[in-house]
Amino acid sequence: MEQNEPDRLTPAQVAAMRRSFRNGRASLTRRSLLRASAGGALAVGGLGALSACGIPAAGKTQGGTSAEDHSSKEKVVNFSNWPEYIDVDDSGKHHPTLEAFGRRTGITVKYTEDINDNNEFFGKIKPQLAAGQDTGRDLIVLTDWLAARVIRLGWVQKLDPANLPHAFANLSGQFRSPDWDPGRAYSYPWQGISTVIAYNKKALDGVEVKSVSDLLDTPKLKGRVGFLSEMRDSIGMTLLDMGKDPAKFTDDDFDAVIARLQKAVDKGQIRRFTGNDYTSDLTKGDLAACVAWGGDIVQLQADSPDVAYIIPDSGYMTSTDNMLVPNKARHKANAERLIDFYYEPDQAAALAGYVNYVSPVDGVKPYLEKIDKDAANNPLILPDKAMAAKSHAFRSLTQKEETAYEEKFAKLTGA
Repeated sequence: MEQNEPDRLTPAQVAAMRRSFRNGRASLTRRSLLRASAGGALAVGGLGALSACGIPAAGKTQGGTSAEDHSSKEKVVNFSNWPEYIDVDDSGKHHPTLEAFGRRTGITVKYTEDINDNNEFFGKIKPQLAAGQDTGRDLIVLTDWLAARVIRLGWVQKLDPANLPHAFANLSGQFRSPDWDPGRAYSYPWQGISTVIAYNKKALDGVEVKSVSDLLDTPKLKGRVGFLSEMRDSIGMTLLDMGKDPAKFTDDDFDAVIARLQKAVDKGQIRRFTGNDYTSDLTKGDLAACVAWGGDIVQLQADSPDVAYIIPDSGYMTSTDNMLVPNKARHKANAERLIDFYYEPDQAAALAGYVNYVSPVDGVKPYLEKIDKDAANNPLILPDKAMAAKSHAFRSLTQKEETAYEEKFAKLTGA
């Protein structure tokens, strides 16, 4: 593991964080409910202040730092997750899967929706983790690039395979061994996120779109094309289109993508770089086609018959939101039991049927068919083998690469 990561954010990283607050995935809940990023400006300032304090990185702690596990005596697990990212009953007051877990195990889940942005949440827990203190959380959900960072810093605990029989057996091969956590020693996916090409059939007016090249080079689409403000998604999809592997690209490959996208910006082909707010432009037809997140498209299609999507022949990008146990968590074994519970196919089906993102669990389809046949047959929720084979993940970045790439991407997007 690497350590001693610089704590001061670069201007490009601050810009990236502000993009996320303003229009990234943080700007909408996981059910696409518009929500202001309450306290966003304060959170940005707060994180900058934390960074300026020069909090030292944790010492190298292979497997993280455990505390005395109180799971057997304290039947509780403190779970922090993103808003609207779990099943809810019709009353809006109960989470059926969490309550089923409690009835079976006698463990109470204290569930908190306090992750609105990866960087903001990292700012909350960083002082405690750096100081070797308990965060008060037993289970957290982080997007893959931040999960990679906390693993690299030694701030999360290695999971006990003995407590994860369903997770080990049922984890989809698509997600089994990311380069930042080979063999899933420290993390398991909560849900997957697919990046595809979406379009409005009426707005295309007969124009055929099958690839990123079509988005960038078709004159009739000038000013009606959108790309995402998340660097890994827009860069990754363009790398694939250029015949490059997002898991193995070089600095020169990255620069070639930036140059290609810059050309499209300069000639007015790309309307703008957005977060989830592309959904309104797409349904209205202001965007004819765009790079988009699969979970959004599933939800849009329920009300917008003109919205459709394609998987380019070159492939598509996949990322994950991941469950991890922080250092010094008091209830590690309880947290592992909860992770394993969500890898039982029937529980995974209940979750996938509500949130509409990619289920990372094999064997879900027959259970999901009983809940929602359309969802069970939607490859954006349950990718078939052909689709899964086209998925690609963005490789881990060093701190130096992340700084350099974010600076270049910020300049491209005007952030």
